Amino acid sequence: MTMPSIFLASREMSGKAQLRPLGKIAIDTAIRRAERYLTKADPIMKQLILRHGHCPIAARDLQPFHMLANSIISQQLSTKAAATIKVRVGDLVGVPFQISNVLSTDPTKLRGAGLSEAKARYIRELAVHVSDGRLNFEEIIALDDEAVIEKLVTVPGIGRWTAEMFLLFGLKRLDVLAVGDAGLQRAARILYGTRRKSATLLPRVGETWRPYRSIASWYLWRSLEA
Repeated sequence: MTMPSIFLASREMSGKAQLRPLGKIAIDTAIRRAERYLTKADPIMKQLILRHGHCPIAARDLQPFHMLANSIISQQLSTKAAATIKVRVGDLVGVPFQISNVLSTDPTKLRGAGLSEAKARYIRELAVHVSDGRLNFEEIIALDDEAVIEKLVTVPGIGRWTAEMFLLFGLKRLDVLAVGDAGLQRAARILYGTRRKSATLLPRVGETWRPYRSIASWYLWRSLEA
C-alpha cells in the first residue's frame, strides 16, 4: 500500500495538535527550516549539517505496511543480512510487500527466505491486523505521536523503537527522539559526551534540538557512517 501523500503534524506549523497532510515539497521546506534552526542552536549540529548536506527523508514514499514489515525483518540483524532477506521476501510477496501475498504465502516459504519462525509470524500478524481493520493507517495518521505508538505496539513484533522509526521515516514527524536507539546513544557519547556513560546524555542534549529532534537524529546516524 503506497499512500498518496506524506503527513506532518500541523502543530509544528501552527502550535496546534491537529494533524494534516502535506506534500513532499512542504515537508522538504520544513526540513530546511529545521536545518537552519539546528545550525543556530547547536555548533556541533552545524558542523554535521555542513558535512553531510541536506536531510533527504522527505523523498521517501509512505508505504506503511512495507515499512513496518521491513523494520521487523531488520530487528537484531546486520544491515547486510537484513537486506538479503528483504530481497528474498520481496521475491515471494512483491515489492512493496503486498498484504494479500503475505497472507497467501505458506509460512514455510517465508522461513525459507531467511525469516525466523517468530518474524514470519509477526509479519503475517501485521498483515492480518491491517486486513481486518484493527490497524488502519488512514486513521492513525491523524493521531499524535504517543497515540500512534500505542496503536502500533499492539501488533506482535512491533515495539516502541519500531513505532518511533515509523513516526520519523514514515509519517515524517519532525520531533521524534528514539532515546533507546543504540546508534543515537553512541553518536551522542562521541559528539557530546564528557561523561560518556551517562544514560541521560541523549535526552539532555536532545532538548537543544526541539522541535526538530527527528532531523537532528538523522545527522547523528550519518555521523557514525563517516
